[in-house]
Amino acid sequence: MPNFNFRPLWRYENQFIDGVLTTLLLTVSAAAIGLLIGIAGAVILRSGPKPARIAVRAYIEVIRNTPALLQIFIIFFVLPSIGLRFSPIQASIVALSIYFGAYTSEILRSGLSSIPRSQIEAGLCLGLTRWQVLSRIVLPPAIRNIYPSMTSQFVLLLLGTSIASQVSADELFHAAGFIDSRTYRSFEVYALTCGIYFTLVILFKIVFALFGRVVFRWPTRR
Repeated sequence: MPNFNFRPLWRYENQFIDGVLTTLLLTVSAAAIGLLIGIAGAVILRSGPKPARIAVRAYIEVIRNTPALLQIFIIFFVLPSIGLRFSPIQASIVALSIYFGAYTSEILRSGLSSIPRSQIEAGLCLGLTRWQVLSRIVLPPAIRNIYPSMTSQFVLLLLGTSIASQVSADELFHAAGFIDSRTYRSFEVYALTCGIYFTLVILFKIVFALFGRVVFRWPTRR
């Protein structure tokens, strides 16, 4: 019978905590930057000039059809050859932001496309500027429509931060590998790591559900 013992892991409590904090830092930073990229990309795809639309479409296709691990390797190992050097954390944030931005652009584009053009024309006829039409007429219902997809993508981003361990960023999965190499308790280390990821995901889902009900006034299912 296997002899499972989680007690030796408590000596590495600080490493687990630091790993969780770094994972959250990567997730929130990449989500914030990626959201800005996504908004810009969606607006360009919706109403930008043709060359800009082609460039954004190419960016989305390249990022969505290549491994995220390859992207972070290029940023961390290849870009220094042309003078762009990043720390492991910086490289991870850049790679994850670009990754999140590509998917967010498509999600936001679909949200913008769900708004009838007649509403936009009505806003322009009332004398609103294009920015006012976008911020007051288009974005609120569009964000409501895509909110579930955005929260799901955020969760995938959270789980995807584990690739940062491949460039030695001190996030949760990297911390787990370090602790495993010191304790030789692989099952216990990765079982606990799995539990931490699961807990983080559930907590974020609860927060997003509560936020959605408050902001969008979603009715409670009976």
